[in-house]
Amino acid sequence: MQARAFITGVAGTAISPDERAFLREARPWGLILFKRNIDNQAQIIALTESFRETVGNGDAPVFVDQEGGRVQRMGPPHWPVYPPGIAYGRLYDRDTAKGLAAARLGARLIADDLSRAGITVDCLPLADVPVTGADMVIGDRAYGDNPGKVSAIAAAVAAGLGEGGVLPVLKHIPGHGRAGLDSHQALPVVNVDRAALEASDFAAFRPLAGLPMAMTAHVVFSAIDPVSPATTSAKMVQNVIRGWIGFKGLLMSDDISMGALSGSLRERARASLAAGCDVVLHCNGKLDEMQDVAAESPALAGEAARRADAALAARRPAKEIDLSAARKEFASMMAGVFPAGSRMAAS
Repeated sequence: MQARAFITGVAGTAISPDERAFLREARPWGLILFKRNIDNQAQIIALTESFRETVGNGDAPVFVDQEGGRVQRMGPPHWPVYPPGIAYGRLYDRDTAKGLAAARLGARLIADDLSRAGITVDCLPLADVPVTGADMVIGDRAYGDNPGKVSAIAAAVAAGLGEGGVLPVLKHIPGHGRAGLDSHQALPVVNVDRAALEASDFAAFRPLAGLPMAMTAHVVFSAIDPVSPATTSAKMVQNVIRGWIGFKGLLMSDDISMGALSGSLRERARASLAAGCDVVLHCNGKLDEMQDVAAESPALAGEAARRADAALAARRPAKEIDLSAARKEFASMMAGVFPAGSRMAAS
């Protein structure tokens, strides 16, 4: 049976009987994991295998936010520490080629961690371009404040993930860096003219338009749509994301349970899909909310299904790598820009 147009979370480290019944009936396209779902590698493998068996699709995508820095769902003692995005930007400023090589290698190592645990998609890279005075929700997660530099590092990260057999998700399209509020808590409104947005915020995403998946920003851009955030704005999706940026891959919402969006979960799901998102993302693992999101998520069909299939088809087997040597090389590359560099050599 055809999967439905949403990605769901679950509550804990194993799928409960009630969740199993829900997943079997609702058939979400994918699963996203958070720290509450993660204990050790064997447990994650069991969880991901259980999810795929329950939804009846051995290739169903499993997502995680594994950026490094503040956003790293898998960490010590079972997995290494990875740097925040700003560390790659600092190295890039000293030596462009070395900065790009480090970003690519770091992502390749992250991909190895994920693929060994049955996780096939990383919500990375970011192409957000922060500005002075913006909320720190992006902050040091960003690669820099220049769109060309951000695009180049993001492309290297995406390539590294791909080399490790993991699909990238570009975020937060068309840009969260200028937001003055944390969209987890409230709705940011960016009051900047379109020319400035196209020169910076949107510009960082344009060279990355060929990536297989992207996640929207819960941000209002008043110059284009003064009412709705990009996630629920047909103007933003069609005119900017699909239009000016030229993104042609699968478009997923950011988490629709976040505080930036208003209305019921059913209304949020419906608005996101109506605006042009191919799938909606719901993360908190609350079963009653999951049921509401599922009720508004149709079976994947038409262009959305084509983009979903194309995104998964873009995944390739991991290339061979000497992990021990690669981790030592990465730690050496990052030692001067990331204080925890010595811990990154862990196997």
